[in-house]
Amino acid sequence: MSDAILVLNSGSSSIKYALYGASPDLPRLLHGQIDRIGLGPEHACDGVDTPLPLPGDATHADILDWLLAHLQQEHGALSIIAAGHRVVHGGRDFAEPAQITEDAIARMERLAPLAPAHQPHNLAGIAAVARRWPQVPQVACFDTAFHRTQSRIAQLFAIPRQFSDDGVLRYGFHGLSYHYISTRLPDVLDKPDGKVIVAHLGNGASMCAMENRQSAATTMGFTALDGLVMGRRCGELDPGVIFHMLRDRGMTVAEVEDMLGSDSGLMGVSGISSDMRDLLASDAPAASEAIDLFVYQACKKIGALAATLGGLDALVFTGGIGENSAQIRARILEGCAWLGATMDAGANAANASRITTPDSRLAAHVIPTDEEGIIAVETRKLLRN
Repeated sequence: MSDAILVLNSGSSSIKYALYGASPDLPRLLHGQIDRIGLGPEHACDGVDTPLPLPGDATHADILDWLLAHLQQEHGALSIIAAGHRVVHGGRDFAEPAQITEDAIARMERLAPLAPAHQPHNLAGIAAVARRWPQVPQVACFDTAFHRTQSRIAQLFAIPRQFSDDGVLRYGFHGLSYHYISTRLPDVLDKPDGKVIVAHLGNGASMCAMENRQSAATTMGFTALDGLVMGRRCGELDPGVIFHMLRDRGMTVAEVEDMLGSDSGLMGVSGISSDMRDLLASDAPAASEAIDLFVYQACKKIGALAATLGGLDALVFTGGIGENSAQIRARILEGCAWLGATMDAGANAANASRITTPDSRLAAHVIPTDEEGIIAVETRKLLRN
């Protein structure tokens, strides 16, 4: 029987999972994804579709229980010696990966209201593993940790100091994805330690400005609602809209929170779907408008982040949309022409690594992210220590 590390990345609309050999080189033995949760889940493992014997409205908890039973049945020759998890919000308590204890779970639960679309699903993965393999040590790897390198000014909101001192700060998210991309930059860029913006575009979307491969600024803030237009989240919003909904529309706090976190974004603007693939395939005017807003906000945030860096050497696309949608990348690069981006249409259509021409002043690349790989590395490192 061979030892293996299980990685679970339970997101707002998907569950990615992987098994890694426990040897120092951490060979990936298996990788799969269950996508479109809430829309009718679809399962693929190492590129092969596998039917999911669950109803279309199956919850994350239902799917996690099925998944772990499926892995135990299909890969019983592997002995799970550890499990690593993506956890979205670490707040000020967790600036690095942590072994999961009852106390750590309690602290992560207290942060759940700040990431209601994610943290409960992250914790559901931890609970599912504990039920099936109660003796297996587990490690939490936090999306907020990568951004702790930002200056205090980059983290502050212009609110009374007492709230900032209590932890109401700009934390940033998608840190595991950015951490992985930072490790790949030396293999891809001529100036890996230069001024780089990484655009993680998917159902959840954000951008990170990096210098010396560390986070200098990001589009998300105290929660994962801020910044770019997302599948179901609003992104940038005047806080006065919330007061209007509460005071003048008679909505409750829970109703406003649900609207901004679950019924807004691409879904809210289009009224059709939260999935960019569905919108690109639609000829409805509302679908076109949702796409236009997504691209507009992306170009706007690139300009703002370039200003914080004092220039820009490279733009990197990653995430489900960033890696796979040539059309969205093309439109964003058109909006970045003023930064010196000259797209190579053929390379972009082929999802090539570099998608700008050799003489383009701004280099643009596509780098597939690997959050699960980073989680495996950090899990093994923490348990060895």
